[in-house]
Amino acid sequence: MRKKYIIITIIAMLVNYFADQLTKYFAVQYLKGDEPLYLFKKTIMIYYAENSGAFLSLGSNWPDFVKYIVLLILPVLVCLYGIYYCFMKEKSITKVIFLSTIIGGGLSNLIDRIINDFTVVDFLNFGIGSLRTGILNVADLSVTFGAILFIIIEYRQNRKTKKLPIINE
Repeated sequence: MRKKYIIITIIAMLVNYFADQLTKYFAVQYLKGDEPLYLFKKTIMIYYAENSGAFLSLGSNWPDFVKYIVLLILPVLVCLYGIYYCFMKEKSITKVIFLSTIIGGGLSNLIDRIINDFTVVDFLNFGIGSLRTGILNVADLSVTFGAILFIIIEYRQNRKTKKLPIINE
């Protein structure tokens, strides 16, 4: 039975979703209209911003019908397939957790886009000096780190199952 996979998928998605929504709530309440906060010798900047596109505001100037397809409909379909895959197909609990982390973060930003006319709250920026990330949120971190960890696990598993070729001299 896949009950364990379903429960883990739901929990991981909800943890990432609510962590993102809670931090966005605090960003709106305590950062909107204020000056940036700097932490760890300015390696982390925390300030309020609204993004009407995707990563690094990609698509913010697109026509509405293109935004609906590329920034809403396609990602919703990908998330729904990801949920189905975690529920019914994936055999690794670790991979289910990482995929659910990606899905939870993605759904959080998607729900914001639906509710707020494509606007998502961002508030985090990382870097040293002029070498900085774009401004992002916890959902973006969920997607990024979930994807990185999934790729690492996939790579390690593939490396273990493949035999190295024998080179004859």
